[in-house]
Amino acid sequence: MKTVGIVVEYNPLHHGHVLHYHKSKEVTGADAVVAVISGPFLQRGEPAIAGKRARAEMALAMGVDLCIELPVTYAVQPAEWFAYGAVSILEATGVVDCLSFGSESGSLEQILPLSRLLANEPGEFRSKIEQHLREGMNFPSAYGAAAAAVFSQSGPAVNPLQELLTQPNNSLGLHYLIALNRLNSRITPYTIPREQAQYHDPLPGSSSIASATAIRNIILSEGLNAARPYIPEFTLEIMNREIQAGQAPIHWERFRQPLFQTLLTHTPAQLEDYLEVTEGLEHRVQRMLSQLENPTVEGLLGALKTKRYTRTKLQRMLLHIMLNHDKGSMSPEELAKGPGYIRVLGFNETGRGLLKRMKKSATLPVIQKPTLLQHPQLERDLMAAAVYANGHPVPDIRHFYSDYLLPPLTP
Repeated sequence: MKTVGIVVEYNPLHHGHVLHYHKSKEVTGADAVVAVISGPFLQRGEPAIAGKRARAEMALAMGVDLCIELPVTYAVQPAEWFAYGAVSILEATGVVDCLSFGSESGSLEQILPLSRLLANEPGEFRSKIEQHLREGMNFPSAYGAAAAAVFSQSGPAVNPLQELLTQPNNSLGLHYLIALNRLNSRITPYTIPREQAQYHDPLPGSSSIASATAIRNIILSEGLNAARPYIPEFTLEIMNREIQAGQAPIHWERFRQPLFQTLLTHTPAQLEDYLEVTEGLEHRVQRMLSQLENPTVEGLLGALKTKRYTRTKLQRMLLHIMLNHDKGSMSPEELAKGPGYIRVLGFNETGRGLLKRMKKSATLPVIQKPTLLQHPQLERDLMAAAVYANGHPVPDIRHFYSDYLLPPLTP
């Protein structure tokens, strides 16, 4: 049985994701699909619009055979560590043969040789990033410019590659490939061209494929039914159930109170200990907070944002503060150790067969009940799930502890 791995957030699952799923199976010739899916909080530092179980249920309804949770330790990280955590889990299963990811370019021709070079980070690479940061670039732009410049010394001209790496899916794809190289993985990479809607598109186009950003905007401003043209029927049904149960839709303002309480009760020196609080941001946070006319998370993000600090960087910083993620326990040295377990969110009959194979092939513990393992990353997952549940429109104490109480999903 040939198995393809995909890394997803499904926030929420839409027609573009369905296309990627089917194209991935077609291009790779895979018989089964394993999805590594982010938990309640996502790579761009946002809460998911619906909980991880609901989004895993969407994946299973589409046809995914096995859903594995990406620990929050890696799910809320810059592309390098997000990709490293996800690819490490796919590699650790021992049953995944290939990896399929979407990209704007739809080609590995340029980024594959670059990934081999950057896997061992040439000495001048980090210095070029620091140089670009001093010049006022934000980190994604600095990384892309440094990568293109280093690679141009032994390959193509700098400009086309630098432009390619400004596109988010191309950039993330590069980091998947770097992770495969660093892990000396046997997994074969494939990429599927992203069609019609692009990652950050705030509004839908004329087709049935819209970005997840646009779909979330529609749901939050116009209601779920207005998003019907852009999502499968099963996504509509699952989202409607979650909304009726008071568990969705979730957005940043649901967490304004706990976030602001933390910010207001910490000194700048204390804030500095949290992940992604860098270059004096601890002082900027408190200064901007005191100047807000309308105390909202959106207002704070708008006040904090500069050319240097992207919204994504700032969202992740605030999320790390709210979730008590300190720099020491989530340092690069700790992250480089990789995930400590494979946590199953759901599976179908084919997935059950994969789990049986993984009893022999997996190089990490495969867990379906969190009580069976003690691990710092798992503790962060459980706390993140409880914090997320506290942001439900209708909080329920049972939801705070649902990670302990509910078994993996089975259709």
